[in-house]
Amino acid sequence: MTRREVTQLSYEITGCAIKVHKILGPGLLEKVYEDCLKIELEKSGYNVKQQLYTPIIYDGVEIETKIIVDLLVNDCVVVELKSIETLLPIHEAQLLTYMKVLKKPQGLLINFFTNNITKSMKPFINEYFNCLDD
Repeated sequence: MTRREVTQLSYEITGCAIKVHKILGPGLLEKVYEDCLKIELEKSGYNVKQQLYTPIIYDGVEIETKIIVDLLVNDCVVVELKSIETLLPIHEAQLLTYMKVLKKPQGLLINFFTNNITKSMKPFINEYFNCLDD
C-alpha cells in the first residue's frame, strides 16, 4: 500500500466509527463498540481481524505471552478501542507497541466515551509508514 492508501483507509475506518457512535452513543462497554465497528467495516468490504493474538518474540525466542489487538483492518491499520473517560499516555504506548510488533504503518486510538469521535480519536504512524511510497 501507499501512504495515500493507508491514510484513506484510516479516514474510512474513522467514518465507520462515527456511524457506530451516532447509532449507539457513548457509555457502553468497549466490546460492544468493537463488535459493531467490525460489522460496519465488513459491510464496507474490509478484511477485519478481531482480537488478534500475536506472539511476542524476544531475542529470537517466542514467549508464551501474547498481545491481543482489538482490530486489524486490511492487514494494515491497527485499531485500538477504548470506552473510558480519559485516554492516558499508556494507551498511546500500547497502540504504538502493537504497531511495532505487527510491523503495521498506521494505528488509530478511538475512544467511544466522547461526544465527538473525530476530536477524541488519535491517529499514529511509524517508521513503516515512512517507508511506504507516496
